Amino acid sequence: MITLTALYLCVTYALAQAEWTRVAARDGIKVYAKTIPDSKIKAMKAECTLDAGVDEVVALLLDVKAAERWVCHTKSCKLIRKVSDTELFYHTEVSLPWPLDNRDFVTHLKIIKHENNGTVTVESPAVPGILPERKGIVRINTSVNRWLIRPLPNGKAWVEYTLQVDPGGHIPAHVVNMFACRAPIETFQNMRKVLGEMTADHRRPTADRR
Repeated sequence: MITLTALYLCVTYALAQAEWTRVAARDGIKVYAKTIPDSKIKAMKAECTLDAGVDEVVALLLDVKAAERWVCHTKSCKLIRKVSDTELFYHTEVSLPWPLDNRDFVTHLKIIKHENNGTVTVESPAVPGILPERKGIVRINTSVNRWLIRPLPNGKAWVEYTLQVDPGGHIPAHVVNMFACRAPIETFQNMRKVLGEMTADHRRPTADRR
């Protein structure tokens, strides 16, 4: 825990020092990158406005199985342990194109609500030692992920996602950075679609859902 806390503080400090540079934009989704000291892998940030409320976005993030439908390159996502309604552990396997090996990791997700302004922070770092490693799959042990979800008028939400990851194994840094630029846009596009389906299903009369 001390090691993970130190890692988190170091990454947070590094993220705060460098300047973000926009590297991609599409459909109102903006992606930024910045260099991290002593790392060939850039930190990434993506942001956009969603036609869904804060609670709906949080509910989607807590729906572990649903991640297979909207998180880019996710092959499988399974709940390991639910600590509470705002904290859980889950396992994810990420598909990468041949000849790269797939990656997997265990995430410790925790919801932090800021009652004064309605904003929600979702911390979801990778944590080692929870599950044994699997043959042919590279385990990611170092990854700091953060969602910042802020309420907007008319039932919408502004979402910012930041990521700093060490993918492990043998994979060129430029390949990682290329995927990191494209994946957030596809992820947010999928997220919008799934949230739209959830909202439509919620509004549909109960009899029609049967």
